Amino acid sequence: MMGMSSFAPKNPDYRALATATFERQRAMQTLGVSIVRMEPGAVDLAMPYSPDFTQQNGFVHAGIITAGLDNACGIAAFTLMPAGSDILTVEFKTNLLAPARGERFLFRGVVLKPGRTLTVCDGKAYAVQDGVETLVATMTGTLMALQRRA
Repeated sequence: MMGMSSFAPKNPDYRALATATFERQRAMQTLGVSIVRMEPGAVDLAMPYSPDFTQQNGFVHAGIITAGLDNACGIAAFTLMPAGSDILTVEFKTNLLAPARGERFLFRGVVLKPGRTLTVCDGKAYAVQDGVETLVATMTGTLMALQRRA
């Protein structure tokens, strides 16, 4: 598990706003992804295994893993944004390290460098089987803060 982050949120209501932003994402609902932990600059998301998410060899598809990682990084970055902000991913790189097979998956996003406009995050995806976590992918993501439009 991650240690406590050293970042102070700019918005005291960050938890409710980040959760609301996450819950508006229909893609995450479709994948069954949920928030399991949140602190300023760090988020853990969980997703159950589904055969509907697999590629031809029965592993969870890289695109699904990448979506979970992208979201973990985005919500982690969002927890440090000032009130009235929104967040968009502008770039990411994913490394696929092992076949994604397990009964569930964890996506951990941690802010490496927060910024007024751009925030850089680190993501790690773990497959969980019988309580054992296996690192299956990593992500470095860059996210951009936007002023929310009415």
